[in-house]
Amino acid sequence: MATPKLSDAEITASLLKLPGWERDGDAIVRTAKLPDFAAAIAVVDRVADDAEAADHHPDIDIRYNTLTFRLSTHSEGGLTAKDTDLAGHISDRITAAGG
Repeated sequence: MATPKLSDAEITASLLKLPGWERDGDAIVRTAKLPDFAAAIAVVDRVADDAEAADHHPDIDIRYNTLTFRLSTHSEGGLTAKDTDLAGHISDRITAAGG
């Protein structure tokens, strides 16, 4: 089932509730520094579980203790509520891990 793309105003409003997330074209991006490599990988593992449950998967870049998450609904050609919802879960995982 298709998920409607968010309007620019909806994206802006959503980002106000997602500290650390920024818009980059048709994606939202957050970079987080964790205490160490093990903490970073633990966050990735938990986010993987969340992504599987949501059937929506972020692009993840891992650089030792620094993670960059990029979200976009490729099938819709832009940002949808799937992205902002998963971004909230990712933020919770980062905070819980000390990032």
